[in-house]
Amino acid sequence: AMSSDGDGDMENQAELEEKTRLINQVLELQHTLEDLSSRVDAVKEENLKLKSENQVLGQYIENLMSASSVFQTTDTKSKRK
Repeated sequence: AMSSDGDGDMENQAELEEKTRLINQVLELQHTLEDLSSRVDAVKEENLKLKSENQVLGQYIENLMSASSVFQTTDTKSKRK
């Protein structure tokens, strides 16, 4: 009876170690996922900032072009034809 108990303890110990290993793996994966999620959020934010900066620059360039005589003369020439 004692030897089978010993075997049972060994099995329980191995099972416990396996469970602990799996739990640690799951926790590690959760942390990795959290890290990746926050990185994705940061990239999205940066992307939005760049998009709005790009719009401002586009508007600025349009204003410069409309204010510049160089672009206006080409317009009037094409209209005259």
